[in-house]
This record gives sequence, structure tokens and C-alpha cells, in this order.
Amino acid sequence: MEDERYKKLAKVLDTLPNGFPSTENGVEIKLLKKIFNPDQAELFCDLKLKIETVQEIAERTGRPLGGLGEKLDRMRERGQIQSIQMGDIKVYRMLPWIFGIYEMIRPLLDRELGEIFEEYHPIFSRQFFRGKPQQFQIIPIEKEISFKQEALPYERVSNIIENSQSFAVFDCVCKKEKKIMGEGCDKPMEVCTAYAPVPGIFDNNPHFRAISKEEAKKVLLMAEEAALVHLTYNTTTGHFFICNCCGCCCGVLRVINEYGIPAGNVVNSHYYAEIDPELCTACGICADERCQVKAIEEAGDSYKVKKKQCIGCGLCVGTCPVEAIKFVRKESAEISPPPVDEMNWFEERARERGVDISQY
Repeated sequence: MEDERYKKLAKVLDTLPNGFPSTENGVEIKLLKKIFNPDQAELFCDLKLKIETVQEIAERTGRPLGGLGEKLDRMRERGQIQSIQMGDIKVYRMLPWIFGIYEMIRPLLDRELGEIFEEYHPIFSRQFFRGKPQQFQIIPIEKEISFKQEALPYERVSNIIENSQSFAVFDCVCKKEKKIMGEGCDKPMEVCTAYAPVPGIFDNNPHFRAISKEEAKKVLLMAEEAALVHLTYNTTTGHFFICNCCGCCCGVLRVINEYGIPAGNVVNSHYYAEIDPELCTACGICADERCQVKAIEEAGDSYKVKKKQCIGCGLCVGTCPVEAIKFVRKESAEISPPPVDEMNWFEERARERGVDISQY
């Protein structure tokens, strides 16, 4: 009976647009057992992707109202589900595996969980990153966008910040996991940021450290200086996070470097870098210190950018000592317009995968 609850949970997660593929050795079940107890696994399956109050969940599922809120709050504290306090109303919803549960289970992370995840990561990634639309898009370093280039609002970090009233920072789960595993890098860890359009959302939230707008700007600037890539949801509106990622730890960028999955399948990008060989002095800063996806290589007495590998982050542009690198906007035919919001993304990915999410 206990295993059946985990199998049901795995099936629910794989029915969600993001997917959760099964394996021959059952490592995905082992992963879920590490995160959920049987009752939590069963309760998770009763939730939806859309937000609901505890009263709505009780009425829809027939679960007793008494104690249900406490159970959901414990799951939220463990990072298993999402909960949002909106004034006097608290709402809950299920989370997909990525972007969702994995990023929120930082309080549970230990070496055993890291080892299980690393075993499952290539299997999940080969399913997840072959589909469209991509879940993540690159937000380039804004100062590198030429005034001649018409950057759309969702391509600008400033747009996300100025349209938010709550700000938070939290540890990058990818870097944290790699550190626990005795791997990773020395880049800053508390660099992932969250945003909300109403004030006070992150106050007293165990998963986030509430900060001011100015502090959020400083975190993003620090990330750029540390050669971390800005990643956010591949939508035109409703951005609620900016992760700042390195190529050695990030679960997204790693699949470009380690599994050979084309960059265009992994992230949606609107720009690329280009090196002028006549100006380049072959100092190697761009390739060795800035690029996180190995998109820059030696070319005789200079360096060149592998356009298909470049993710258009802009990290290499402003740090070139001889200004040999320029930032180029892709042709319109090369750009995939993002879905409007998260729910549209769910719907598009569900159609692409051929899964029915109407019940969620």
C-alpha cells in the first residue's frame, strides 16, 4: 500500500507538464520516499496546479477540514508544496518536480538526497530538455544591450524589479547540493532571488530572506561580477524569480556542458555574442573566466564564439579589456516568443508532451 502511494505520486508528477520520467531501477521512487512520507505523498496527489484555500481543498476532496491546514503548512515548510499568504487568505498548490519541489527542498538536503538526485538528474534532463517551450529564458546583462536594440520588457532585469513590491534572496539549491557532495565551486551561494507584485509576501517565510529593492539590485550586480548567468521563467509576464547560475553546479546549464544537449533546447535566448578577430588579443578572459557554457574557443591568434552554443547572457561582453566583443540580437526567425504566463506555459508544454492536465 505504501509503495502504491509513491507510484501514484510519481505518475501525477509525470502527468504534469514538466514531467517526472520513470526508471528501470526505480530511483525516482527512492527519491520521493526520501522527500515525502506516505501520507504526504497521498495529500500531494489531492492538490492542483491552481491555487486553492484549505476550505476549497477539503470540499473538493472530501478530506476533513480539521487539521488539514496544519498538514499542508508542514508540507510547505518542507518545500513539498507552495503556499502563499494573501492578506487574511492562505492558498496552496502542488509543485512540479522542476521548477518546484527540487528548488524548495533545501531544508531536507543532505548527502544521501544529493546522491539520489545526481543519479536521477540525467534521466530527468534528457526528457525535460528535449521539449518546447523551454522552461527557462536568459535575461542578459542589461547594460550590454545597445540602445539601438529594442529589448522587450521581459528581456530586462529592471522590468522584473520595478514591477515587484516584495523581494527575497535564498541559497542556490544546485550550489548547495554540490557543496554537500564535496564538489562545486567557490562562487557565492545566496544569490537566487524571488519577487512578488504585492508587499510582505516573503515576511516570516522559512524558505526566503526578505530584502529590499535596493538589496535585490545589489545581489544581481554581485552575480554579474561573479560571472553568474541570470535565468528566469520563459514567459512574458509573471516572473517571480531570477536564479543566478554557474555552468558547473546549475542543474540547467550543466545539461549543456555535461550531456551535450543543444543550448537552444535548454534555454530560450534572444541574443548572442560576437568577437571581432581583428580586435581580439587572445587574453582568454571571456573563455576562461566568464563563459559558463563553453561557447568560446580559440581560433588561431584570437577567440571566436560558437553561436549555437552561446546563450546570450552578456557576461563576456563588458569584461573584454579591448572591447572586441559585441552583443547581437538574433533575427526574429531565430527567436521563440515565450508563453504569456506560467499557466500558458503549462498548457503549451502539456500539449507538446501529450498529457492531459485538465484535472490539475
